[in-house]
Amino acid sequence: MNGVRERACAKLNLGLAVRGRREDGFHELHTLFASVDFCDELLINPAPAGLELTVSGRQEAPAGPENLAWRAAELYLQEAGGGGAAIKLVKNVPAGAGLGGGSADAAAVLRGLARLYPAGVDLAALALELGADVPFLLRGGLAEARGVGERLNFLEPVEAHFVLVKPPFEVPTAAAYAALEESDFGPELDVPAILEALRRGEVPPWRNDLERPVFFAYPPLADLKKLLENHGLAGVLMSGSGSTLFAPVESRAKAEQYADALARRYPGFATRAVSLLPEVGA
Repeated sequence: MNGVRERACAKLNLGLAVRGRREDGFHELHTLFASVDFCDELLINPAPAGLELTVSGRQEAPAGPENLAWRAAELYLQEAGGGGAAIKLVKNVPAGAGLGGGSADAAAVLRGLARLYPAGVDLAALALELGADVPFLLRGGLAEARGVGERLNFLEPVEAHFVLVKPPFEVPTAAAYAALEESDFGPELDVPAILEALRRGEVPPWRNDLERPVFFAYPPLADLKKLLENHGLAGVLMSGSGSTLFAPVESRAKAEQYADALARRYPGFATRAVSLLPEVGA
């Protein structure tokens, strides 16, 4: 049996509304998920039994049970009733960046193992067990999400380009949500208006309700947003719980120019031009 290759592509939150705190302790969200062409790569080979994970690439990541890709493989193989896997992960997407890199890896492992060991496993249920972003990342593309992010309405893709800037620090997701106050909760996003603005090349009417608590805890991130705006970028927004900031740009070429210029201006920061992707998974 031959191995399978999967791409694990990052996501952006094109707006994130925190509607309130739920009885289960989580927060009710309304967000617009979008896949971008910034991806990890996985090669998954069958094995008689057990798991092996090796990690290479530009970013460091654990190579054991603390890695979400490992946990995804373990869950799938348990549900499928056996088998093993040797997984090679080339890590490009940074952790703690609000880009869903680890969740994308987990989703890619589920897709890959479902191809290697077809067993009628409910991938969506396993995905939600692994994390709130994983159900979207199983398929990718563009989707409006509610709940903790698991209630998905997939939308027709749009063409849009962005420049990403990640400072040299991470923001723990749990800490960002723990710092939320009731005054941070807001109304639902105007998704049609956001998408129409992107189509027209205008600044979308988006917001991220996590920005206030995260900026309060990480003042350099608030300063970075102002700096990017001073460089002529409009509509700068934080993705997820940070620490990546992004802004829409009229073309891929322009996004690459901004990324190159910002990389020279802010050494040590990760900058990248990205474009929205259509559906990336099964």
